[in-house]
Amino acid sequence: MMQQLNRYQQALLGCVLAGFVSSCAVQDKKPDAEPAETKAAQDSAEVIYVDAEVQKSFEQAMQLLQGGNVDAAIPVLKSVIAREQRLAAPYVNLALAYLNKGDEKQAQDYLQQALAIDKSQPQANNQLGLLYRKQGKFKEAQKLYQNVLAAHPEYLPAIRNLGILCDIYLRDLDCALEQYEKLQQQMPDDKTIKIWIADLKARM
Repeated sequence: MMQQLNRYQQALLGCVLAGFVSSCAVQDKKPDAEPAETKAAQDSAEVIYVDAEVQKSFEQAMQLLQGGNVDAAIPVLKSVIAREQRLAAPYVNLALAYLNKGDEKQAQDYLQQALAIDKSQPQANNQLGLLYRKQGKFKEAQKLYQNVLAAHPEYLPAIRNLGILCDIYLRDLDCALEQYEKLQQQMPDDKTIKIWIADLKARM
């Protein structure tokens, strides 16, 4: 039996887990919830037919991760990848699992593999951008954030992280202000963003 899933729906499964939301969102500040899937994304998403056993294993891995059992989830996710290489989500979740264990090298490898499958995958771009920033690869991080926002312009974690990157690391205040104002449009009651904008304008 085959289950009909699309690439976008599969990818979003990777970041709904309570223990991993912060890794998928923003490490500097409070995490944001994943934005709702837009109709355009649904319409353009490639339909993937996944074997029911593969889907069952993936869901098992999600339950293990949700329960905090990272060590048990890793081999299950690897078994999913061994049987199905067309979806980015298992690679993203493996990366997050390894990040949880402090293994950034393995995490980076799986994020890069996820992007080889789906170059605009939101969580993979965002999380790899955070790793690149940590490594001092600021321009590479900027390209990743811009890449995901070209495909998903309302993806809040990437907007916020690009703003922080431009503000603190690249000293590109115009870029930072643009991102912070985008955040404010989507989160008009967030007092922190108002403070960021006021501070930035004072420095400009």
